[in-house]
Amino acid sequence: MAALETLLPIEVPPSSAGAPLPHVFADEGKLLIAYLANRPEPSFDGTNPRSVSPATDNQPIAILTADPYLALQFGPPNDEAINGHRLYGLGLKPYSAFEVFNSSWIASLQRANRVHPSHTPELFSGCRHFILTFQDSTLEFIAKSFSTSVREGAVLSALMESVGHSVPAHRVKPTGFFTRLLRRG
Repeated sequence: MAALETLLPIEVPPSSAGAPLPHVFADEGKLLIAYLANRPEPSFDGTNPRSVSPATDNQPIAILTADPYLALQFGPPNDEAINGHRLYGLGLKPYSAFEVFNSSWIASLQRANRVHPSHTPELFSGCRHFILTFQDSTLEFIAKSFSTSVREGAVLSALMESVGHSVPAHRVKPTGFFTRLLRRG
């Protein structure tokens, strides 16, 4: 019988509760996650919140890097529907980060890979399941480890620089869906 899944909180730079704007870059080997980190403003009284976009500069940006990583899920549930997540009963909560021990997701990937002629269970040895919950989304990934850093800038330019493309923040413009969304405001 398989061991039951358990959750343990992990330390990552806390996300902004208002609009963390998580952005993901992923290829088959490297995963980068950039989001607005929480920076308490003692003078802010809750009135007149300011609006930020992925191109707003001078923000604290957290960058998580997993290189390599195995798998990624990004999307629902948001903070208002987190109680619908299968791990909610184990302590999953919004605006937090966790590691899942005895992950059924890792076990299912390992089972699916058994059909490969070169499969060995060691391929999944050391893999860890991480969850980050934001205001409007939940991000889960499997990797052996990850690193974090915090820098000042804009989410999009920080992510692009982390990928290896240096772009001044004033030249980063949301495109497509984001442009249409920003025009509605």
